Amino acid sequence: DILEGCMSPLVLSPYSGWVLDRVVGQSAPETAPSRSSTPKESALLTNQSSSVEKVASASRQGSSPPSSTEPSEAKGNEDLSLLEMDQEVIPAVLPSKVTEVEGCIWMYEEMHRLKGKEGLRQRQEQQEQMVRAVYDLASEQLKRFDELKELKQHQEFQDLREVMEKSSKEAQGQQEKLKEEHRHRAKILNLKLREAEQQRQRQEELERLRKEEGQERLRRLYSIQEEVLQLNQQIDPNYRHKDLPRIDLSAYSNRGNQICGLVSGLIRTTSERGFPTQVDVANTERALQEMRGLISSMQQEIAAAVEEKKRRDEEEERQKQKELLKKEQMKAQTPAPAQQPGGKQQKEGLQVKAEESTMQWYQQLQDAAEQCVASFSGISNCKDNNEVKKIKADLQKAATIPVSQISRIAGSQLREIFDKINNLLSGKSVQSGGRTVSVTQHPQGLDFVYYKLAEKFVNQGEEEVASHRDAAFPIAVVASGIWEIHPRVGDLFLAHLHKKCPYSVPFYPALKEGTSMEEYQRMLGYQVKDSKMEEQDHFLKRMSGMIRLYAAIIQLRWPYGNKQGAHPHGLNYGWRWLAQMLNMEPLADVTATLLFDFLEVCGNALMKQYQVQFWKMMLLIREDYFPRIEAITSSGQMGSLMRFKQFLEECLQQKEIPLPKGALQSSFWRS
Repeated sequence: DILEGCMSPLVLSPYSGWVLDRVVGQSAPETAPSRSSTPKESALLTNQSSSVEKVASASRQGSSPPSSTEPSEAKGNEDLSLLEMDQEVIPAVLPSKVTEVEGCIWMYEEMHRLKGKEGLRQRQEQQEQMVRAVYDLASEQLKRFDELKELKQHQEFQDLREVMEKSSKEAQGQQEKLKEEHRHRAKILNLKLREAEQQRQRQEELERLRKEEGQERLRRLYSIQEEVLQLNQQIDPNYRHKDLPRIDLSAYSNRGNQICGLVSGLIRTTSERGFPTQVDVANTERALQEMRGLISSMQQEIAAAVEEKKRRDEEEERQKQKELLKKEQMKAQTPAPAQQPGGKQQKEGLQVKAEESTMQWYQQLQDAAEQCVASFSGISNCKDNNEVKKIKADLQKAATIPVSQISRIAGSQLREIFDKINNLLSGKSVQSGGRTVSVTQHPQGLDFVYYKLAEKFVNQGEEEVASHRDAAFPIAVVASGIWEIHPRVGDLFLAHLHKKCPYSVPFYPALKEGTSMEEYQRMLGYQVKDSKMEEQDHFLKRMSGMIRLYAAIIQLRWPYGNKQGAHPHGLNYGWRWLAQMLNMEPLADVTATLLFDFLEVCGNALMKQYQVQFWKMMLLIREDYFPRIEAITSSGQMGSLMRFKQFLEECLQQKEIPLPKGALQSSFWRS
């Protein structure tokens, strides 16, 4: 309200009208006697009175008389002072009275304005005090809130720490309990082990006491005599090395015969007197050591003579082999600069190495094969036990002879061979060479048969299929059926196949530092005998036979088996092999041969399985990959390349891959 009074426009006091009325009323009679004054003066007075009346009427219109209850005591005093002033002004009815009244009014308004300012200042001070009080109160409340929040956080932290301490104590208690149980179990196990060890020692002691020392010595003499005779058989007096015609081993043969006679005489003497003494055993052992030394000396002499003979031409042969292998390796690792038929250069970037996942798969199969070999080491390394040797020979014959008998015979006979192999692997007894054989005759017999059977299947591809391509299908259908029932045979088959034919992975071994030439040639799949590598035609023939067998296996299933499940190694693996071959740089002579053999055997099945995608692959081979092979093929290696080219052109022209020659038809099984 105070601010509104100061800001509103100035108005006359509500008492100003009343004062003017009294002033005008008293001045009227006094002006009457002065009518004798000049007209000019009367006009002036008239103007003054009219102005006063106008002011009074304006005051009445602008304000109403004040109520008796509204003015305070201070305002009443001010009004009295104003009345007194009016009474003093009234007697002097002069023209300046109006001005004086207006001045009084102005003074009153000025006092009222100052009073308003003072009230406003007091109100502002009061508001500032209230703000400060509220601010202080809010600050105190904020402090209390922060203290309460901090107290709550502290309490929560305390609760959390108590929970953690409790859980830690419980965990420690549980751990102590587990430790105590472990100590108790370890104590029990130690007691059991100690008892078992004591029991074993007692049994060994009883066994040792049951054996007679004389019989042990006699058996020792017999074993020494047998070994001496076997060593003596290794000395051939008529031995002539093909590169060393002058070497003479008659002296070694004579001394070996003398040692055999000495041992035989000792055994006859000890038999007549009963049991041999320790001196007799020592004499026969010295004779055995002498025989071993004799054999070692003979072998050293032969090796020294052969080494001397080799030394003359070894450098020349090695240099030739290095040049040949470096040339092959450069061809394999250098992208072919062939041109497309349209004149554009082929895109570079084919792989030289196999994919990492493929190499991991290859290594897993090789590790599995090594573990299998280690698992039947008791059979393979046995030399002194004739019974184990006999079991080993019988199992090997039972596993390999039926595979050798597979050929394009009637389906019923092929089923008999399959059943015989399956029964052997299933632990049943089979007849082999007039003897009853079973893998249960030795704890390691099953692993031995698995390994030898898989090895024999690969050997059949390397030898039989390489010579008679039609044999791939009957061998493959038996191998596929055995693989489906006994998956471990399939894994070992792949391990043997990859080792003998790394291109079946596909995998191109690289020459590493420190690897000899002969070892690298074997890694590439070549056969090396007497430091001489086999001829290229023979090598390609073996690789072709193994690839053909693999291509037949992935598309065939044993017709009498359970066909509800998937093929253990079906066409999808063949498609993957083909794709990976085309992603790798070609090898001269090798790539064209293997692709032709694979597509000739398996192309019809892949065409039916993959249809449009297969024909896209065939076009890719003709348009993109075949020029790469052609670019690295020399004039002497064009036979396999032209055969592959003719096959591609005929298939693409006829839009058909013919059935491979020798494929098994339904009539074969009905026969």
